[in-house]
Amino acid sequence: MRVFKPMYRDHTGRYKEIRRWWVALRDSNGTARKFPAFNNRAESERLGRKLEELVAAKFNGGVLTPELARWLKELPRDFQQRLVKAGLIDVKQAAAGKFLAEHVTDFEEHLLAKGRTEKHIAQVINELKRVFAVCGFVYWHDISASRLESYLSDLRDKGRGISARSFNRKLKYCQHFCRWMVKDHRASESPIAHLSCLNAKLDRRRCRRVLKPDEIRHLLSSTRAAETRYGMTGHERCLLYRLCVETGLRAGEVRGLTVSDFNWQTCTVSVDAAYSKRRRNDVLPLRSDTAAELKSYLSNKLPSCRAFNVPIRTADMLRSDLAAAGIPYEISGQVFDFHALRHEAGTLLASAGVHPKVAQSVLRHSDINLTLSLYSHTLCGQESQAVESLPDFSVGKNENRQEQSA
Repeated sequence: MRVFKPMYRDHTGRYKEIRRWWVALRDSNGTARKFPAFNNRAESERLGRKLEELVAAKFNGGVLTPELARWLKELPRDFQQRLVKAGLIDVKQAAAGKFLAEHVTDFEEHLLAKGRTEKHIAQVINELKRVFAVCGFVYWHDISASRLESYLSDLRDKGRGISARSFNRKLKYCQHFCRWMVKDHRASESPIAHLSCLNAKLDRRRCRRVLKPDEIRHLLSSTRAAETRYGMTGHERCLLYRLCVETGLRAGEVRGLTVSDFNWQTCTVSVDAAYSKRRRNDVLPLRSDTAAELKSYLSNKLPSCRAFNVPIRTADMLRSDLAAAGIPYEISGQVFDFHALRHEAGTLLASAGVHPKVAQSVLRHSDINLTLSLYSHTLCGQESQAVESLPDFSVGKNENRQEQSA
């Protein structure tokens, strides 16, 4: 190792030394390397000794001592990149000295490049920042599976706090970030990959129910004649509910529909990928009578206009219309909110004898179990009808018939 001041020639032709000291040494491959140091010779020599320790560690397999790892973590980011370029440390060692907040910022850019929505990105990034701040995770090596699990368990508070679904969402966001760190070669392995999610079926905080077809007709009839609520006329709300029941559209999807998304020749409606949950352009069929009524309603709007002025609080809007129609919002802990209209669509398709694969395609589910187990409810009276359709096994009647035949 050698500490020196480089020379340069000024405009008069004289040779002069620069103010900063430089360190020259050879790496583990014998290649000469030069690094800028400090204006003070003693500090520059200390830097040179640390660089020699890095060369020795690289020669011995790249294992850093705790003291050397702490020193590396405190180095400026640009100097770390210089060491990476020189081959004295690898990318993972450089990432270990980078603040988690910087990694999270890079992860945000990754999500943006993947085409995720701004709402989803904001939710993920804010959740990560909140978890890291509460758990005290500043650097990558600070991330502890036990500490994260303890924090999430405290939020559960023996089932009185957040739901199992919220628990799983926070855990999945953290695991997604750690997997990205590994894939981007910033870390060798995820420290929380072994943590498992909870069974959300055992802790459902909101159970939805469905209405009978007669109740749906009564709700639509009552809503059509009702006054304006939440910025939507009764007729507009009636068409909105009818469209969601027949197509299974979500609130966010129907909120993004424009007039040009409807094709009156083919009786279809297109959902743009920006508003679709599965990030795909979908085309859904419409009933011919519903398409005719929608065409009449939207005839005075420009093609670029929103089809419906859907409010943010769709559940409150539907709840007020249910109350006006005399239909209870909740029965035995099961509610009928706006998303229950999508459950209604799946249930009506099942009760009409539609093949499960067709129902899965209409509801746009990736897993048919989701269509059958969660979105297909049993209508009132269907179980009794199913039992009544069984053969008659009455013993007395069979004996009487045999005697009469004899």
